[in-house]
Amino acid sequence: MAAEAHAPTASEYIVHHLQHLQNIKQKSIVDFSVVNFDSVIVGLVLGFIALFVFWRAARTATSGVPGRFQAAVEILVEMVDNQAKANIHNAESRKFIAPLALTVFVWIFLMNAMDMLPVDLLPAIWAQIYGAAGHDPQHAYLRVVPTADLSTTLGLSFSVLVLCLYYSVKIKGLGGWAHELVTAPFGTSKNPVFALILGVVNLLMQIIEYIAKTVSHGMRLFGNMYAGELVFMLIALMGGAAAMSLSGVLLPLGHIIAGSIWAIFHILVITLQAFIFMMLALIYLGQAHEAH
Repeated sequence: MAAEAHAPTASEYIVHHLQHLQNIKQKSIVDFSVVNFDSVIVGLVLGFIALFVFWRAARTATSGVPGRFQAAVEILVEMVDNQAKANIHNAESRKFIAPLALTVFVWIFLMNAMDMLPVDLLPAIWAQIYGAAGHDPQHAYLRVVPTADLSTTLGLSFSVLVLCLYYSVKIKGLGGWAHELVTAPFGTSKNPVFALILGVVNLLMQIIEYIAKTVSHGMRLFGNMYAGELVFMLIALMGGAAAMSLSGVLLPLGHIIAGSIWAIFHILVITLQAFIFMMLALIYLGQAHEAH
């Protein structure tokens, strides 16, 4: 006789929700040998939504008294433009970097905001579709917060690194940038031997700096969103325990209160993390324009 279906334990519930929709089973949290289709698809859909919002704002903009939507967009654009001017002193570069920073902020905010959806909503819908296609719905994995995926956040930070290298060469020239790599931060020497030693040390320090900035840039966003996702799962588990408990009459009330408080706080978190990622991108790109 087949074993009777049983409700998942707390650990099984969390492990299931931390599995990505991918081609093969992920072996570790930093395994980049597989494609996380859920992060890619959700990220692309939200990216198109962000582009639609910008297109809609530009299409409906008027020179008269702005409506609420236009006023909100203008405030956001002005905020990002002011931050770009404070960090990027090259007006020609700002023509590309300022709109890019605005896009990054809105896109990351939308990806972060997926954490505000009920934990089981989209996975449950996907399980129904997956089961209707003749598969086992118990293996219908789906994670809907792209920024809680390390491959997404490191991909974004790596893109910033590529832009930093591009502007370093564009602004300083290939020779000027190469000279900076071997002379900063410790300078050089007139003695050939000391100059060689300092050049190697400076180059190693520059490489470490680039790697550290890129990794920390992506890890900061990932860590905050991953932790927020886990907290929402724990709150959802509290609700599940409330539904199955006959004696825990105060547990449903605690679930509602805890969920509401964390959701309100998390609105600040998802906005702040999008802003921090954008600001760090502007700071790093600004540093790429400066001579050492």
